[in-house]
Amino acid sequence: MKTRLLGGIVAVVLAIVGTLLLVTYVQAADARAQKDLQPVDVLVIQSQVPEGADLQQIKSAVKLASLPAASVPNGALKSLSGMEGKVAGAELMPGEALLGNRLVDPNSLAAPGSVPVPDGLQEVSVQLDAQRVVGGRLAAGDTVGVVVLVGENGQSDTDASAQLVFHKVLVTSVQRATARNSNTAQASSEQANTQLPEGSFIVTLARSDVDATKIVYGAKYGDIWLTKEPAEAQESARVTIKKAEVLQ
Repeated sequence: MKTRLLGGIVAVVLAIVGTLLLVTYVQAADARAQKDLQPVDVLVIQSQVPEGADLQQIKSAVKLASLPAASVPNGALKSLSGMEGKVAGAELMPGEALLGNRLVDPNSLAAPGSVPVPDGLQEVSVQLDAQRVVGGRLAAGDTVGVVVLVGENGQSDTDASAQLVFHKVLVTSVQRATARNSNTAQASSEQANTQLPEGSFIVTLARSDVDATKIVYGAKYGDIWLTKEPAEAQESARVTIKKAEVLQ
């Protein structure tokens, strides 16, 4: 009799303890679920943003929205404070939270061997042989003078003219044609330094729309030479040079 009574009491106690543990677990699970569902304000992309878009473009394409905490990725931004000068490092698509690591320094987007184009300018390329690009010693980031020669084909010498049209033009990229016999053994550095450059170079310049058109005209209907013109180089008044001036 006493044994059965004791067993019943133990069973009741175990049932009560089990119930309490179950209730505690359910309450904890509910608390975790509520925490995960707690809304968090983050910036969400509303319209497609192209790679390289500046901060003003990004501002116009994002909106502060509340999302469940569980769905917010690490690094999601709540504001664009402190992001001045950054650009979109990749294409941003509507519906995604804006992550801090998607905004990068503009220089990081520049192709290898190139420099960024200053605001308001555009790029134009000319293909020239080595003697017209300072022996091929130009590199991205250099500044050059642009000499345009016109009228030398099919006209008398007295009709031909040359002028240093633009000063200190930024070179954004220099591409060199593949050298011939590239499958031969690589020359030593001393030998390479004594060899004349071969092939042509494509030099890309940053200039305004009107100036770019003038450069294209000069390349098509005349001839172009570039001078290496550092920032401290002196600039004389613009003079159109003809045969008479050359021989003075």
